[in-house]
Amino acid sequence: MSEKERTFEQSMERLEEIVGILEDNEQSLDETIALFEEGLNLVKYCDDKLKQFELKITEIKSKNDEEE
Repeated sequence: MSEKERTFEQSMERLEEIVGILEDNEQSLDETIALFEEGLNLVKYCDDKLKQFELKITEIKSKNDEEE
């Protein structure tokens, strides 16, 4: 599943899964690096989504304030 198809919640779940795998420290160095890279990409994706959500909430609040 690509990042574009994944929801924020699914991305967070996968990130938690990656952290658990890395904490077990039972994979090869190559696998560790690949998981670390995937994790960083997920963090960036989630951070971007949170910023979009924050902007949307700000827009909704502003629109609501204008209507009052």
